[in-house]
Amino acid sequence: MTSAAVPAMSSTGVKRKTTLSLRGARLSYGDRILWDGLDLDVRPGEFLAVLGPNGSGKTSLLRVLLGQQSLSAGSAEVAGAPPGKANHRLGYIPQQRSLDTRLVLRGRDLVGLGLDGHRWGVGLRGRAARRRLVDNVLAEVGATGYADKPVGLLSGGEQQRLRVAQALLADPELLLCDEPLLSLDLAHQRVVSELIDTRRRTSGTAVLFVTHEINPVLPLVDRVLYLVDGRFRIGTPEEVMTSRTLSELYRTQVDVLRVRDQIVVVGANSEAHHHFQVAGER
Repeated sequence: MTSAAVPAMSSTGVKRKTTLSLRGARLSYGDRILWDGLDLDVRPGEFLAVLGPNGSGKTSLLRVLLGQQSLSAGSAEVAGAPPGKANHRLGYIPQQRSLDTRLVLRGRDLVGLGLDGHRWGVGLRGRAARRRLVDNVLAEVGATGYADKPVGLLSGGEQQRLRVAQALLADPELLLCDEPLLSLDLAHQRVVSELIDTRRRTSGTAVLFVTHEINPVLPLVDRVLYLVDGRFRIGTPEEVMTSRTLSELYRTQVDVLRVRDQIVVVGANSEAHHHFQVAGER
């Protein structure tokens, strides 16, 4: 599909053609190569799904873009700056993890960490201005009703809405999502996906979405980056999610089936099968 997003603007007011650019990027640990020769441009408002088995370097890619991990070779530019230098223009949504029920931190306090006290925040604001920003983003994600409740007493889906709000608070040019739908039921997967999609379409925020299963976000995805054992493919879902392409990546026979607008991947070994669930399977 084609995104109809608003182009991102640089600090000089000039429309930015790319939000993320990698050239000849390589990441390795000793003799183990996660990926090499990776050239990638992500435009404003684009939704890129990053797929692959465990250990293929998906989360490591996010760490590189956040400036937490250095490339072994090549270059990267994020929101017009080297990784780590423009983190105030990034939003980050982690995997959903239930919080301790004894935690008394309120929902609005958790969201407010996107402005201060958080590594991706944009600095301390005046109290009134800060509250307006937090209230606005809480309303945007539909979390106003539990903004003043302890986060430990909220459901996993409600907690994840707050994490989305926190990531959006700085009005990011790039939204990094590390399996944000993990452990959520189908209804909450849909809600969180739609919140992310709405922001990228209305504000031109590019989305890098790491996931083990493409089906919940398949209608939203513009392109796929598929990583397997040092190899990768980049293209539309129709180009990448095919029996031929995945068989080449896994170097074994992999069958890709379409069932009621869902993708089902069945491999000759368990590796290719397990990170694509049949629709409804949990």
